[in-house]
Amino acid sequence: MINREIIRIKIVQLTYAYYQNGNKNIDTAEKELFFSLSKAYDLYNYMLALIVAVNKEAARRNEVLVQRAKREGTPEPSQRFVFNRFAIQLAENKQLNDFMSTQKSGWDENAAFVSSLLEKIEQSEIYQEYMNNPEDNYDVDRELWRKIYRTLIQDNDELDTILEDMSLYWNDDKTIVDTFVLKTIKRFDEANGPKQELLPEWDSEEEQEYARKLFRAAILNADEYQRYMSEASRNWDFSRLAYMDIILMQIAIAEMMTLPNIPVSVSINEYVEIAKFYSTPKSAGYINGMLDSIARSLVDSGRMAKFIEPKKEKEHKEYKPKKQITKKHD
Repeated sequence: MINREIIRIKIVQLTYAYYQNGNKNIDTAEKELFFSLSKAYDLYNYMLALIVAVNKEAARRNEVLVQRAKREGTPEPSQRFVFNRFAIQLAENKQLNDFMSTQKSGWDENAAFVSSLLEKIEQSEIYQEYMNNPEDNYDVDRELWRKIYRTLIQDNDELDTILEDMSLYWNDDKTIVDTFVLKTIKRFDEANGPKQELLPEWDSEEEQEYARKLFRAAILNADEYQRYMSEASRNWDFSRLAYMDIILMQIAIAEMMTLPNIPVSVSINEYVEIAKFYSTPKSAGYINGMLDSIARSLVDSGRMAKFIEPKKEKEHKEYKPKKQITKKHD
């Protein structure tokens, strides 16, 4: 699950924090980076567990209504939502249950929110269409939860506040994690039952090495990379650059210099996108020009052996963090 998009964001955060802290120990900082990345995977599991919590609350309420109907001799309520095949399969998922069993807290501590979310679901057009849909199968059940997640969970300010209280590491993680939750819902197969595989914490060992190598290069070669910036900004007072711009360019140069398999254009585009949300309004354009100039200078001088492709527009998935970068703590 942890991919380069998340890694880049976390390295920007942790590099910023590294320079804000008095104790600049790179080994400690690296441990903090990997702990921060592991917390993103925790959030992924918690968001899947939220679906289970809502289904559990729906079952509890439904049982009350069923018992009342029996006492009063009235028609019993529909149990279609309660017995949603996808939600039941997720509730029985071995990986998710193993994970939640290791956690000190779950969604029981936020029962009021779970109840409120269930009420919003039941009042939604998505729910009404589902309950009235004559087609009744696993695919319909799974698609219901994909729609619920996209419309009522993905952009939910109350939920964002709760998650921030649960862990400050999650301030900016949910936007990316949401995409993985939706991907997981789509991948679920009824035939797999409780053994359905969730996304692994890391896409590959290569991603772990990428994170470690990029972070260390950005810190250990900071003076060299900032010298490149200074040389490229002859018509600009380097000392007046926004601090975040320096951090972003420092990491981008580290990626260009130490990771030969990543095209220059990809590195530049990725950090320009991050700049749009983490720095000043003018930063993205300035950083784009600076990094392009630095890259060409490094190639021309033989300090970087990479081919620079002609510049072209690259389509990006928009990343919208909730807050400015702050030092993270659990």
